[in-house]
Amino acid sequence: MISRKYGRTYHYPFSPGTTSDDRINHYVDDDISRIQTLVHTEKLDGENNCLNRYGVFARSHAAPTDSPWTRHLRDRWAILKYDLGDLEVFGENLYAVHSIVYPNIDAYFYVFAIREIDQWLSWEETQFYAQLLDFPTVPVLALQSQPFNVNALETDVRQWASEPGVFGSYDALTGEPCTREGVVSRNADSFSLDAHRHNVFKYVRKGHVKTDEHWTRDWKRARLLNEQPE
Repeated sequence: MISRKYGRTYHYPFSPGTTSDDRINHYVDDDISRIQTLVHTEKLDGENNCLNRYGVFARSHAAPTDSPWTRHLRDRWAILKYDLGDLEVFGENLYAVHSIVYPNIDAYFYVFAIREIDQWLSWEETQFYAQLLDFPTVPVLALQSQPFNVNALETDVRQWASEPGVFGSYDALTGEPCTREGVVSRNADSFSLDAHRHNVFKYVRKGHVKTDEHWTRDWKRARLLNEQPE
């Protein structure tokens, strides 16, 4: 195996956007009690891609991807591959439009995590390496430190999820303004690969996914900010 895929992120118990395939963390209270600082970021609506020394991977890490919407990443990988070492860089690839259109993006790949062998790097280290590799990171909504109030945390996450995305957000089907896809909260410190489910939590809005299994037939490239009409 040349790469392990990104671990499943468990939902907050109050996340409304769960499906039959999703997992819910019913012990989030216990988990956050052991975390000193939480970083809350916007969950962007793209494809989970990974760059490591062996190639560019989509959700399945059985083999490198060759999809047309990862062409730009594969071109970048060809330049960066000898600099990655043991680093595996995970991010949201927004090149192909999914359920949300973002009018104000100035890049296509936003890093949300970096793994080094069996350790997830701290958020500070993640930002450092992302900047070194010339990739932006996903938008940070807030940093919160102990002591945590679980009820207040739920209120905050629900509030952030009810707002428009940092880059603007429009429903890809109707063209109408919409809220961001959701919120991802993670331990600001580093943690082991096996402890992922106890250190990363997400909230996804209900009915978010508007694409089906046939979306790849007529997918559209997202426009960057400098390509938007005046």
